[in-house]
Amino acid sequence: MNPSPKKVAIVGGGISGLATAYALTKKMPDVELTLVEASNRMGGVLLTEKIGDYLIEHCADNFITNTPWAIDLCKDLQFEDELLMSNPEHRRAFVIANGRLEPIPKGFMVMAPTQISSLLTTRILSWPGKLRLLGEYFVKAKKEVTDESLQSFATRRFGKETYEKLIQPLVGGIYTADPTRLSIHATMPRFPKMEKESGSLVRATLKSRKQYQNEAGVRYSMFVAPRNGMSSLIQKLDEAMPTLKRQTDTAATSATFLEDCKKWALTYRHKGQEKEECYDGLVVATPSYHAAQILAPTSPSLCEKLAKIEYASCAVAVLVYKKTQIEHPLDGFGFVAPLCENREILSGSFASVKFSGRAPDDEVIIRCFIGGACQAELLERTDDQLFEIAQRELTDLLKISGSPRLQKMVRWHKKMPQYHLGHEKLVAKIEQEVSQKPGLELAGNAYYGVGIPNCIDSGQRAAEKMAAYLGGSHLEPVG
Repeated sequence: MNPSPKKVAIVGGGISGLATAYALTKKMPDVELTLVEASNRMGGVLLTEKIGDYLIEHCADNFITNTPWAIDLCKDLQFEDELLMSNPEHRRAFVIANGRLEPIPKGFMVMAPTQISSLLTTRILSWPGKLRLLGEYFVKAKKEVTDESLQSFATRRFGKETYEKLIQPLVGGIYTADPTRLSIHATMPRFPKMEKESGSLVRATLKSRKQYQNEAGVRYSMFVAPRNGMSSLIQKLDEAMPTLKRQTDTAATSATFLEDCKKWALTYRHKGQEKEECYDGLVVATPSYHAAQILAPTSPSLCEKLAKIEYASCAVAVLVYKKTQIEHPLDGFGFVAPLCENREILSGSFASVKFSGRAPDDEVIIRCFIGGACQAELLERTDDQLFEIAQRELTDLLKISGSPRLQKMVRWHKKMPQYHLGHEKLVAKIEQEVSQKPGLELAGNAYYGVGIPNCIDSGQRAAEKMAAYLGGSHLEPVG
């Protein structure tokens, strides 16, 4: 008799959980997969809404292609032709400096300055600040390789002014985080590596000038977006798994490992009723604090560690204007706001400038990000109060007249994990404990990266380990 097919449950229907399911389906076609999702749809924070002529993203509106995982998945799904490159016109961004939008110096890659001339001519930094930045070449490398906050690393290498006016807002735009607590090794390991190998980040870029100049020239062209929005990628991925059992509106509440039969008993609640099912393997692809709640009956020690990963929240105020209402030429993709400018927004994205087909040609969609780890108190305000903040800030920066034609508020509560000091060691301890639980894997943005490609990689690695555990490691890899 043929043995019964292996049964695996995946908790969480975001991009990480879907990537896990897809990879595991390809590695073990006979596996019986069940995906448990608490909401009424797949995709997690990735959601596209069509309102009239406007295509509005609720969260991420693009992903980067300098890591392979997202673009390779699109190729495997035969979805590559649906990807748009960012518009070649106006491939740059701004930073608020002295109350006005100034272009970020060409080739300034967060902490890798590649074009000295643009740094010398920028109006963002004073001459003492510019000289201190260039003096990074002579700053001795840190001898002890210990975890360090991003703020400490950036200030030590480039000085306080460059950190406050350039590096902090760029990092804030990526992580919505407090750089004084953020681990440089967990978030941007490339830069400590450059310091260790070359003694200086400026020296490292000069050594590989051609490489970094090429990177600087194509930086904004590295970003792509699905023609019909992020939800179209989620739909394509979901449709590629016809045998996947989907249980939406189903909240997983607890998971217990049954030693006698080596199975996972997953308890979930659906329409007010609680049920329990047994599985050979379990992948938890939720925020780490949800994973901690689910796995509480199995390992209090693991749950304690999972709960230590903190999260930030933010709101996205989406505003649509006629271009004739705006004096600024909108000749860039958006802007970031340094904390030292005392603004009440983190950043602004000119969404329909970055990618075509998002709005009529004579209109623009602007997304304002509010809150984050450093301004969490703003999220206590009402939607109307947040709209007022966004309109006031944009009117001042872009010289806007009149009211927006459309506005929409999106709130994300505790969705951005914070890779604080000690994050790498904490994740290593979490992995060690997970490895002692047969048939258990974790996936998601809480561990090794917050971007869409990192989430996909996380899911694929979870599937790889699960296939090895279930005896499917001899099969062909994904892609």
